[in-house]
Amino acid sequence: MSFKDKHALITGSSRGIGRGIALKLAEQGVRVAVNYFQNGSAANDTLDRVRERGSDGFTVQADVSRPEEIRRMFEKVGEEFGKLDFFVSNARTSLPRFYQKPLEITVEQWDSAMDSQAKAFLIGAQQSARLMGDGGRVIAITYAPGSRTGSWQPWVAMGSAKAALDSLVRYFAVALGPRRITVNGISPGGIFGPPNVIEGSVLRALPQAVQDATQAWHEGGWTPMRRLGTPEDIGNAVGMLCSDEASFITGQILHVDGGASIMDSIFPLEIQRG
Repeated sequence: MSFKDKHALITGSSRGIGRGIALKLAEQGVRVAVNYFQNGSAANDTLDRVRERGSDGFTVQADVSRPEEIRRMFEKVGEEFGKLDFFVSNARTSLPRFYQKPLEITVEQWDSAMDSQAKAFLIGAQQSARLMGDGGRVIAITYAPGSRTGSWQPWVAMGSAKAALDSLVRYFAVALGPRRITVNGISPGGIFGPPNVIEGSVLRALPQAVQDATQAWHEGGWTPMRRLGTPEDIGNAVGMLCSDEASFITGQILHVDGGASIMDSIFPLEIQRG
């Protein structure tokens, strides 16, 4: 699979899942616009790694929760690349800005989640469509369990924002279908980024005891593949959806979670195994 002469913008690609996506696409020849919010050194490190893989690109700073900054980011993409083939909406706001239970969450915390997800994707999809020729790819990194369940109480704002994001994927898939632009979402399972890089992974931002318990839970069988995911796993899925072979897949949410989403939570594993 080669993407020679293709161009991508990946939001939040200085670290974590976004970096994993950028590097996987770079391996296939994609030139990458590396978006970051505050950590320019991390973005430059990602760009260095892109170049090590034989590709190139540039870094662009933007807070995706601000519409005017999203538009400015796309203007720079147009200036640098002249066109866009792949847009991956990956960035999210930091955990402390939204992580609060339903009865305690503030409007500001709620807006922080919604602005960085649904609103950012709305504007990003509109802007990317203006730079894309026929056959482009728009991909949202979502979290389907957060929009379907209610047990992770402090995730209420982000879970609701991801539900809106999932819905927008379907609407834009219909809107852009006549131009053969596909629009899909990828729902990662538990993803462990590199140690000490907490900004790139929700799990890494949680207390160590929570990380250890979560890892043991999945390795014990609640994920059939018996491991947590990696940024590279998500990068592989993005590469697949960007390929010509995936040109008839649109409006879908792809679970890249080692099978975690197919598990039955009613009975303990010991009973289910018989």
